[in-house]
Amino acid sequence: MAADDHFSLFGLPARYALDDAALEQAWRTVAARVHPDRFATASAPERRVAMQWAARANEAYRQLRDPLLRARYLCEQAGIDLQTESNTAMDAAFLMQQMEWREMLDDARHDPKVAAALEAELSEARAQMRATLTDLLDEKRDYAAAGVRVREWMFIEKIAQELAAARPLA
Repeated sequence: MAADDHFSLFGLPARYALDDAALEQAWRTVAARVHPDRFATASAPERRVAMQWAARANEAYRQLRDPLLRARYLCEQAGIDLQTESNTAMDAAFLMQQMEWREMLDDARHDPKVAAALEAELSEARAQMRATLTDLLDEKRDYAAAGVRVREWMFIEKIAQELAAARPLA
């Protein structure tokens, strides 16, 4: 079994917009073919290779089924260094949005209505990111611009995690 990337491993086109059912079916097919239990009586090297392929298939599936991770993977495959730890440059409008969400997050710690409103805004922001990334990656093939959006989406997810951790118990 040979595959240069996650998409070819599953026989799928390297696109952001994926058919979730097709991805799952392709993963099940690959996983069944390389499952370590099928190699229980094989030699130690063959069992080791089967385990490596199973781990690779599982990791590829994990990345491709998550829209943010899939976008990140496509950008990285195109040679875009997302510099997630060091590059904090973002569009001024998005920086203002970040500040608003941070203020809402502070208020959400004490007000369930604000928490619900912030959750709704973050959900809408995710949907907008998916649409934007579909356009940038699949239609325009503008991986640099997509990389900027991926970093922004990562911030959205960070705020969402903080909101989930901070939500008042009601």
